[in-house]
Amino acid sequence: MWDHEIRAMASSHAIIAASVFMATVLPAVLLPGFSVYGSHLLWLYSVSGAVTAVSVAVFWLLGITPPTKKHTLGYKLSRLFRSCLYFFLSCLFFHTVVVLYGAPLIESALETFSLAVLLTSLTTLRCLCVLGPNVQAWIRVFSRHGAMSVWDTCLQITVACTVVGAWMGAFPIPLDWDRPWQVWPISCSLGAMIGFLTGLVAAPAWIHYHRKQLTYKCK
Repeated sequence: MWDHEIRAMASSHAIIAASVFMATVLPAVLLPGFSVYGSHLLWLYSVSGAVTAVSVAVFWLLGITPPTKKHTLGYKLSRLFRSCLYFFLSCLFFHTVVVLYGAPLIESALETFSLAVLLTSLTTLRCLCVLGPNVQAWIRVFSRHGAMSVWDTCLQITVACTVVGAWMGAFPIPLDWDRPWQVWPISCSLGAMIGFLTGLVAAPAWIHYHRKQLTYKCK
């Protein structure tokens, strides 16, 4: 049971993980002096763009993206606009949350917003791809026992891993180790990326291991 969905999930996650690898390696090959630490914002936007483009393409090809109820051009444009709006609002939300947790308000505003863009690309974008611009469906998935498919369960795991990774990445920042990766927001973005990649591996593995116990009810 669920074997086909699990294989599709594992394949899509492998492709997305490969896009992260390519977005890290290609700039290092093409741009002299590029490094994840020294050119962190460039790496951050490179990875965010790669994950966004590949995720949208992969989920669309797999047919995971929920179908539109109407086929008119106006409805599709409205749906696209709402998705872009939710993406931008998510960036503002993550930016606000990070500032409330102690990030510099003005001094490093660009770095903080860039981290928010990365977090949005790794979390909110997946919600848009799997559930569409439907806030009620998002609330349902992240509520207790709200998953209605293996893809909903996958969302829960990957989003949780990404957020926890970013949170744990903040712990080394105040320590006086004087390491280059302690500069804001390098450790947080690296933590988010490590958490995201961990979630890509953990989600299909956990679902496969518990596939016989998984039961989903339509709500």
